[in-house]
Amino acid sequence: MHGLVNRSFQNFLRDTYGSALWESVVHLAELPPQGFEALLTYDDRLTEAMIGAASLRLGKPRDALLEDFGIYVAGREGLRRLLRFGGADFIDFLYSLEELPGRAKLAVPDLILAEMTLSHASPGRFIISFRGGHSSLAHVMCGILQAMADDFGALALITATGDAAAVQVDLIEASYAVPRDFALSLPDMP
Repeated sequence: MHGLVNRSFQNFLRDTYGSALWESVVHLAELPPQGFEALLTYDDRLTEAMIGAASLRLGKPRDALLEDFGIYVAGREGLRRLLRFGGADFIDFLYSLEELPGRAKLAVPDLILAEMTLSHASPGRFIISFRGGHSSLAHVMCGILQAMADDFGALALITATGDAAAVQVDLIEASYAVPRDFALSLPDMP
């Protein structure tokens, strides 16, 4: 797993649950004591051990923890900006997901994301299928998509399929709430 992902999960645990929880996860999962370096690559077993230990320590189902992680990373301004470039509204954003691996590669050249395919199953229902990637991707994407639906002011029910190879998005209302402000340029710094 790319160190950027592991480091992001480490930051999520620290920011959300505190340093004591992170230290207990490090001990239980036998992780590197200094944590993860964002520019390195780590064995997937370390990632799985970290997720499993955090789930155990928190008494929270793995899938729910991964969705919370997705919400957390989508709220980080850098990733939020990258995702918001996908469209003017949530539907445009969904259609842009197939381009996301390429956009991510521009930002982090050695980060490999799963190939994503969007299909429009029925009015208001979209299916995002994954080819390749980590088994946790569908649950993380559920969190990312929920955060982005909120960001765009859309009301949607987002669930991973039973085999976690796809995510189903049921768009209930595209303009449910006022979207968060977004501008292509960064605000002027004082």
